[in-house]
Parts: sequence; structure tokens; C-alpha cells
Amino acid sequence: MRPGEMKHQVQFLRGQLLDNGLQKEIVWGDPVDDAIGPKLWAKRTPISDGEIWRASQVSANITARFVVYWSALTSSITPKDRLVCDGTVYDISGIKDLGDDRMWLEFTASAKVS
Repeated sequence: MRPGEMKHQVQFLRGQLLDNGLQKEIVWGDPVDDAIGPKLWAKRTPISDGEIWRASQVSANITARFVVYWSALTSSITPKDRLVCDGTVYDISGIKDLGDDRMWLEFTASAKVS
């Protein structure tokens, strides 16, 4: 991969476990204030998009793959975290190493768009 292909900046959000006395749930804060680590350059490749009609409402989803340099930070990301790119918050569904040299990580992620 050439550095010129890394055209998008991404950040990761780590959810905080909130116990309200009745249940425990993961909540995310503001992408600007609660991002873990700095913005990273990434290559974004769209995979698919689609619209779903449910109960007279349209829900649009986009799925993309993001490739970033391997680092201590990026290797600590799990599917419980989220990825933010160009103001869109993505749920991470897959993570894999690219190549044998541990130089790149690929994140498959999807987001609902309005």
C-alpha cells in the first residue's frame, strides 16, 4: 500500500460501561472529547450500501473497510470499540492483520446514515 492511498483520518472510540442500577450498558461519548489516541491516516474502501424499509421508515447503511498502520493503539481495538471517519461513527464488525509483517490492520465497519 502506498502512503498516497491513505486519504482519510480516523479515530477510535472506546465505550464506557454504565451501570444504572437496573442494567449495564456500553455508552459512547463525544467523538472529539472521548476519542482514544490521535487521528490516524487510513485508506477507506466502500464495500456496500443499502436501504431497508421497516415500519414505513427508511434506514440506510454503509459498510467500508479501513486500513491503518499497525501500532500498539490500533492493535488494542476490538469490535466493542467504534471508528469515526469524516464525522460518521461506524460499528466495527471485523479486524484482521494484513500480511505477515504486522504492518497493517484492516477494520470492517458499518454505519447508519440519515
